[in-house]
Amino acid sequence: MPHIELPEPDAGVIRRLPILIEGLKARVGQDLLIVDEEGRRAYESDAFTAYRRVPMLVVLPRTTEEVSKILKYCHENDIKVVPRGAGTSLCGGSLPTEDAIVLCISKMNRVIELDYANRIARVEAGITNLQISAQVAKAGFFYAPDPSSQLACSLAGNIAMNSGGAHCLKYGVTTHNVLGVKMVLIDGTVVEIGGSLLERNGYDLLSYVIGSEGQLGVITEATVKLVPSPEGARPMMIGFRSPEAAGSCVSAIIAAGIIPVAIEYMDRAAIEVCEAFAGAGYPLDVEALLIVEVEGSESEIGVLLGRVAEIAAQFDPKTIKISADPDQSARIWAGRKAAFGAIGRVADYLCMDGTIPLAQLPHCLTRINQICAEYGLKVANIFHAGDGNLHPLILYDANNPEEAERAEAAGEAILKLCVELGGCLTGEHGVGIEKRELMTTQFTPTDLAVQMRIKTVFDPTWRLNQAKVFPLAFTDAMRAGNAASTPEAA
Repeated sequence: MPHIELPEPDAGVIRRLPILIEGLKARVGQDLLIVDEEGRRAYESDAFTAYRRVPMLVVLPRTTEEVSKILKYCHENDIKVVPRGAGTSLCGGSLPTEDAIVLCISKMNRVIELDYANRIARVEAGITNLQISAQVAKAGFFYAPDPSSQLACSLAGNIAMNSGGAHCLKYGVTTHNVLGVKMVLIDGTVVEIGGSLLERNGYDLLSYVIGSEGQLGVITEATVKLVPSPEGARPMMIGFRSPEAAGSCVSAIIAAGIIPVAIEYMDRAAIEVCEAFAGAGYPLDVEALLIVEVEGSESEIGVLLGRVAEIAAQFDPKTIKISADPDQSARIWAGRKAAFGAIGRVADYLCMDGTIPLAQLPHCLTRINQICAEYGLKVANIFHAGDGNLHPLILYDANNPEEAERAEAAGEAILKLCVELGGCLTGEHGVGIEKRELMTTQFTPTDLAVQMRIKTVFDPTWRLNQAKVFPLAFTDAMRAGNAASTPEAA
């Protein structure tokens, strides 16, 4: 997929590499640096693997102080920096350039403090979601955001992209579960934003930092909410004769005032592949499947699942199956959580991420299938239906450049559809390079100019995570110092 433009590397910076290496060695030591090509190549891409660039250097700090020294040195020597967590970004959010240093915080993964009385944890940002939950499980708590990559993805990446997951319908996404961060600015300054309290005075900068995609600074620590583990939880599966019926059922459940823990959607293509992979017990004679999970006491669970079944009956479901035991519940979720990997066994795919109003779900599902058919491609739909966060998987052959280009074009059409229906370009994956040039679909030039001026306050020389989020024409104008004309730059 060659048509996403990437900036040409600065040959002058690359020529200075031996000097830069020695300078960083003097500040943080040899053992934090990855200099050899084979080692650097491991960081050439994130999970958006269609684009790859080998960085000129990788640095793996272990402390906030080391991050500060690295960024200060890069600032003083005009070096681009690409912050990186676990590299699970699906939008190219941590794609490096050949003249940039990748600053990876994966070694910063300690739990610093657990405060069960106030239901918070202070952790280093390289920790994974599941590591947090594992640390607090015995005390009866967990960390709520649960993206499919929660086994691997870092908290830093979650904060950068404002990630969610299947259970965000009830518990919210990252911004609802992070109370504060420690962040290092490009000049090495360490700032603390937010804290351990729910209410704060002054500007709400935390809401701007969460979802900022590494554009403002490098997050090294975070204070997160701990949620009490529920008394119990149980899913049910509802199979429908059409995607439209499933979409209408989702809207009806929410309209009835029921807030399940999760409502997940899978279409026939996804059902068949996931069932073959996980043996989850999914029905194979339906066109669409909803996985609806509720939690509470056993009696409460029974009442809620009964109400959901009554609502679903209005849409002529082909099957309704309520999980009977913990083993069956685990299989149901194992199939859903393994969906992206299972689809990858049968085809290459482009995983999209857009959000729409729930009322538009039936129409949007129809149009997604039509759009992919128009481009001669198949699609598997798997997404968080409860909050309208779509994840169509556009299937294609990555070894066929023409087919790859059609897949990307179909993806753009789907994202534009989301905006047209009153939604937005991203729900939890971020913008990165994938949606960068589509930002003008959602935002006016003035909107983008304001956002970019705010970035300039934090990163005056635009060294952090270049060529991401903002259209390149806008970025070039801003970096040239001509902010007043930025809206006309594109």
